[in-house]
Amino acid sequence: MEDLSCDVLVVGAGPAGSMTAKWAAKHGANVVMLEKRQEIGSPVRCGEGISKSWLTEVGIVPSHRWINVEVEGARIFSPSEKVMEINEKHAGNEVGYVVERDAFDKALAIDAANAGTTIHLKTHATGILKEDGRVVGVRAKHFGEPFTIRAKVTVGADGFESQMGRWAGLPTNLQLRDMDSCLQYRMTNVDCDPRYCDFYLGKVAPGGYVWIFPKGEGIANVGIGVQVSQVRNAAEVKSYLDRWIDKHPGYAKGKTIDMVGGGVSISQPVKQSVLPGFMLVGDAARTIDPLTGGGIANGCIAGKIAGEVAARASLQGDASLEALLDYDRRWRKALEEKLLRNWIAKEKLVTLPDATFDKIIDALSGVKLEKLSVLNILKAVRDKYPEVTKEFEAFL
Repeated sequence: MEDLSCDVLVVGAGPAGSMTAKWAAKHGANVVMLEKRQEIGSPVRCGEGISKSWLTEVGIVPSHRWINVEVEGARIFSPSEKVMEINEKHAGNEVGYVVERDAFDKALAIDAANAGTTIHLKTHATGILKEDGRVVGVRAKHFGEPFTIRAKVTVGADGFESQMGRWAGLPTNLQLRDMDSCLQYRMTNVDCDPRYCDFYLGKVAPGGYVWIFPKGEGIANVGIGVQVSQVRNAAEVKSYLDRWIDKHPGYAKGKTIDMVGGGVSISQPVKQSVLPGFMLVGDAARTIDPLTGGGIANGCIAGKIAGEVAARASLQGDASLEALLDYDRRWRKALEEKLLRNWIAKEKLVTLPDATFDKIIDALSGVKLEKLSVLNILKAVRDKYPEVTKEFEAFL
């Protein structure tokens, strides 16, 4: 393959990458996007739930091509299975639509391509090109054939394990307490309620939760996320999920037709997301919600900002650190306060015994919160169980 050059190079064709590429192309940049796999969106590595509120903001039109189920809200179950119901509007960024994630990712890539992006599949970056301390592109391989791509702005959208970030010189190390190990079955012949996404808290999933996302009549994604520091290996994560299923007859009678697994970061955002000529976006910038492990909405919101800033920088011939810091400042203004608050909440929640989770859900059941947030939840819990909120005084 011949060497290439472009205005904006995006490495990784997940939602954040495609969104960055789309908006950079829409603003007039010559954009190239690389995807290491031969098929965008596959294999699926998430529960496949998204909310609705942010879609218009980033220019996504809901489509039957990728929506399986539209849910009314979420149900959160305590260890003793007390239940709290939340409507879709307040349930967070993982509740609203349950989607076919591979079809959703492909739809975003189609939008990027239609905006003018050139996409190279089965193409992976093997290293960063630098000149005078500035990133100027990547070394890559296409079907094993090496070549280089020079770019005025290079964007790492290669997931939370981001090699691009490390190669560029940004610290991206994670502590074990800031990672969840996840496993999910797609099951048929189960008794799921298609109106709700369900979440089960407590020691059934240490440091995480069990989730049920309905995919259709009698079909659901049944998954678990467990904090890596609290298990020895992936087999132990599977044991937690299998035990939960065995104790719930409506799922124990089901049949598994698909299984996916992987890691998810539940960390604070990166301290620095830009360098001269270089940006990190989406999971690579750790914009995943530390409390829920969901990253699609945040990645797309940050991706739109990244695309706008990258296009302007490349077309004006100024990809300096100061020029690209506009992206860093804007995504932090949109997302960082909630991410940091939820990371602190996560750090506290993983220490709580099951009895405390029971009190929290009991206090919230029947309470109508105008806006769902860590602060409002704690205020509601304080009214009934003030002793529980002593651990969270910094939030109140």
